Amino acid sequence: MLKIAVCDDDTKQVAFLEQTLAGILGGLGRPFTIAPFVSSGDLCRSLESGERYHLIFLDVEFPEGDINGVQAARHIRQALRDNTASIVYISRVKSRDDFLFKTRPMDFLIKPLSRGDIEEAVLTYFDTSPAAEREFVYKKGRTSHMARIKDIAYLEARGRKIVIHQIDGTKDDFYGALKDLYEQQLKQHDFLFIHAAFAVNYDHITAADYTSLRVSGSPQPLPVSQTRRNEVRSRYAAITKRRGLV
Repeated sequence: MLKIAVCDDDTKQVAFLEQTLAGILGGLGRPFTIAPFVSSGDLCRSLESGERYHLIFLDVEFPEGDINGVQAARHIRQALRDNTASIVYISRVKSRDDFLFKTRPMDFLIKPLSRGDIEEAVLTYFDTSPAAEREFVYKKGRTSHMARIKDIAYLEARGRKIVIHQIDGTKDDFYGALKDLYEQQLKQHDFLFIHAAFAVNYDHITAADYTSLRVSGSPQPLPVSQTRRNEVRSRYAAITKRRGLV
């Protein structure tokens, strides 16, 4: 569960961030909570009480009587010794030097904010934060479930159901469309959509040829459909090259 704090003295800005983040994370299939604050002091008090957030959107400028965002970040890093939270400053001021060198923010956004700015910050968090365990999110009824990407060998479509095959032999199933899941989640984690019935984790491919793949957890080779063979071979080669394995 990704826990986010949004802190800005402008209530409209807080509402915009909440709504935009909810849309982005909902589209990514990521479970989340968002805690809104209109005072940096309130944010710090929440943290002092033992609450922790993975990602903090923090305004730099606050009214007199409240500490500014840089002071709040210093308090988070130094007094509270929280060096794992990813901080994204938001400000009308374009100079970044003071912020970058003293409090190690993940990003710095200039107002007025756009959805694209916010989405890029969220994706940067998922790409760079050690705390952002890469997970596959799926639903069974109204309940969200998660499986670690590194533990999934492949997904198999059986009629309307999707079966998750993990490398330790465990399985789970749920209703869904494999093609949609591939485009929405699996592709970005280097899965290969080799057949209408199979999406395979590149990390668990043990042997490959033009017509089939050997995958951990599968007793038999998995077929690469004729219509996807050129695409699969090209994508396999591209991932291998990007990872520096050739």
